[in-house]
Order: sequence, then structure tokens, then C-alpha cells
Amino acid sequence: MPLYETVLIARNDLTQAQVEAIADQVGEIVGGAGGEIRKREYWGLRGLAYKIKKNRKAHYMLLGLDCEAAAEKEVARQLGLHEDVLRHMTLRIETIDDAPSAILAKRGDDRERDRGFRGPRPAGRFGSGRGRERGDDREEFRARPRDELDPNGGEE
Repeated sequence: MPLYETVLIARNDLTQAQVEAIADQVGEIVGGAGGEIRKREYWGLRGLAYKIKKNRKAHYMLLGLDCEAAAEKEVARQLGLHEDVLRHMTLRIETIDDAPSAILAKRGDDRERDRGFRGPRPAGRFGSGRGRERGDDREEFRARPRDELDPNGGEE
């Protein structure tokens, strides 16, 4: 049987359990046609590149399907009719990898990354007055004469 990879994007006001229920419905369609879901990954709530039906975030789910073309077409039809599914895309692939997808692996790396303490922050330009204390008479903090500041040298 041909192999397919389907990514579906569901509304952000759903729970993860409701998104899993949508995947279960896909599994019932595929199972009824003699196929199976061989891979199932929930990628989580992620930001969208642009608004889709007034949503800025959405739940992403990846499904690896092993089914006939007719079952895949029925899955695409049902996902298109489902009111909670914003977008879906199905690709025919040669093999289904058992390893986690690149999106899932990247998310794991981001969560494990810990910068730790990086030392005291340098004084900022606006908030802290650049470390200047009252009565600091270093030359860099003294007021400059007016003619030094004028780019024309005081000539008009």
C-alpha cells in the first residue's frame, strides 16, 4: 500500500485531547479501508505565519498513513469538512521514518537549552544613566562647550 504523511492544523481553542480525537477519527477512516496509522506526532500549539480564520496560533499534528489512495482521499475530504481543522496537507512518501521528525527534535533541543547566569548586565543607555553617579567629574561626563557640538562650528 502507498504511504502518506498528513499534517493537520487545528484551532487554538481546542485541547490536546480534542486534537487527538480528530486523529482518532482519521484512524477510523483509514482502519475501515484496511490501512493503519504508523506514525503519530503531536507538535503542540505553535504560532502561525499569518492569521487563518482569525487564529494566530494552532495545534499541529503529523500522521503517517499506510493506506490505499481511496482512503487517503476520504481522509482529505473529512478533514476539509471538519470545522476545527484550519488546514491540512498530505504528501505521498516512500518510507515512514520511526525517528522523531525534525520539528519534534528541534523543540526538544530548545527546551533543553539553558543559558544559565551570564553575569551582570552592563548599564544601559537610557535606564541607568550609564553608570554615572552624582558628582562624577570624569571628563567623559562633563558638558562640552557649545561650539564643539555644532557641526558647522558656530557659523551660519
